[in-house]
Amino acid sequence: MSENIFINFSNHPSNRWSNEQKKAALNYGEIIDIPFPSVDSNGDESYIKETGNKMIERIMSYHPKAVLCQGEFTLAYYIISALMRNEIIVLAACSNRNVKEDGNKKIVEFNFVRFRSYIA
Repeated sequence: MSENIFINFSNHPSNRWSNEQKKAALNYGEIIDIPFPSVDSNGDESYIKETGNKMIERIMSYHPKAVLCQGEFTLAYYIISALMRNEIIVLAACSNRNVKEDGNKKIVEFNFVRFRSYIA
């Protein structure tokens, strides 16, 4: 059975989130950050499976209610699929992307809107 735990499995620490994003996450439970690992571009499918299994074990040790999973696509897909098979809510953060030009610089700002569940 899932506890009231929200796992932030990304490279965006929750202490840098907007108040709106923190509030939305807290609806699922206490926020725990687990950094998404760097993925070796030379790694094959067995490397993804091995890395994924280690991360799945770590995430599941918290008995989460929900997991925000954002990172390298093949590893994320493997982990998302496994979490969903274990009936864990898996989420993506949905944001509005605002681009401003400042002379020769482009400033990109992301404003959190909501979490969206992955569906199968």
